[in-house]
Amino acid sequence: MSTTRLDVAATPSGPALLLRPWCPADAAALVEAYRDAALRRWTSGVVEDEAGAVRWIGAQARGWEERRRFAFAVVESGPEPERVLGHAVLKITEAPGAPSAEVGYWTAAPARGRGVAPRALRALTDWAFAAFAGDGLTRLELLHQADNAASCRVARKCGYELARLLPAAPPAFPLDGHVHVREFGREPGAGAP
Repeated sequence: MSTTRLDVAATPSGPALLLRPWCPADAAALVEAYRDAALRRWTSGVVEDEAGAVRWIGAQARGWEERRRFAFAVVESGPEPERVLGHAVLKITEAPGAPSAEVGYWTAAPARGRGVAPRALRALTDWAFAAFAGDGLTRLELLHQADNAASCRVARKCGYELARLLPAAPPAFPLDGHVHVREFGREPGAGAP
């Protein structure tokens, strides 16, 4: 499964995307992405240098091998060399075969405002439900800080409805959070049954 590649068509405002597992050649791009103060504010992990990036990428590869964390580099697809635009991940947070898993994502500063995050999240969501339906997956959760309005918009655009608030749990989670949920078979904008 670590050779999984997800293609996302171009839009009038955004390039074609490819979601593929992270590889060692992405280390420099990962370091560059993490130089952005906004990205560092919204993510729990921090990559400081190329050695840290190599360790982070290695952890993502182990996640694929263990079938617990399926991390994708979101890259611009096309004839030019791939450019890392972001990250999307499916995390199996419960025992295998559980009905629920968690998704997450971030976008690099140059990719923001171009529709990259919602298109990557939709592709990840569709893949997760297709790849793990036989394992009983029926629900995906997306967590973010309550003051991250952009993530709230992306979640709702992709059919993840706000389900509940999470109280802050310092030091790991110093601010309140949101839990958004997408149920299998529920299309974006479907509303409550």
